[in-house]
Amino acid sequence: MALEEQCSAPPRWRSISLTHVEFPEGDLTGHLLAYISLLPIAILVGFVTLIVFKRELHTISFFGGLILNEGVNWLLKHILREPRPCAGAHTTLHTEYGMPSSHSQLIWFFVVYFFLFLYLRMHQTNNARCVDLLWRHILSIILLGIALSVSYSRVYLLYHTWSQVFYGGVAGCIIGIIWFFFTQEVLTPLFPKIAAWPISEYFLVRDTSLIPNILWFEYTVTRSEARSNRVKVLLLWMLAYWYFWIKVED
Repeated sequence: MALEEQCSAPPRWRSISLTHVEFPEGDLTGHLLAYISLLPIAILVGFVTLIVFKRELHTISFFGGLILNEGVNWLLKHILREPRPCAGAHTTLHTEYGMPSSHSQLIWFFVVYFFLFLYLRMHQTNNARCVDLLWRHILSIILLGIALSVSYSRVYLLYHTWSQVFYGGVAGCIIGIIWFFFTQEVLTPLFPKIAAWPISEYFLVRDTSLIPNILWFEYTVTRSEARSNRVKVLLLWMLAYWYFWIKVED
């Protein structure tokens, strides 16, 4: 009933430039939720950036799962053909079908996969187990809040119904679980061979699957490298000073 009342008296809609996500004009909550609904796009852009700069096989696999998830969503939408709520309310839509919600499916795929990665893939460090677990729990709560906010934003902005968002979330969770275990059990044993391919070596593609905690590893390596460089710089300054002092004495 509430949805029908909203459709009967549609507000004036404004869109965020470039993205065309529309929100009711003058509605600050809708404006904020419009930006929140863009988080799946930010996730995709972030993955492309990580792949370009890290070139790590597990990240590439994770991104491949996101693309697969989007393909499944497109297929389901064109099989079910359920229309969006308030037909004609939005003028900038890529598809007229709304079941299941692609935003909801993508964000829940990402969150569930990330949960499994945090608690099953990344092992605790021996020297900071309590702190390590604490930040995992905090990050998990933040991710859960983001997923719920994105899902709610799609209903609030009249892009989807609650059922479309719910089933999109369910589909994303199922695909995320399946893809995570497929990556762990099938792809991960192949990563060392893939990393050894000439084309992988040419593009500096690497495999970190044998490193228990990649964050801790990169932190310690970076810190050691920084200390080593500081020592080298200090030695160079000392040699330069010594050389200059001898020249002055001569």
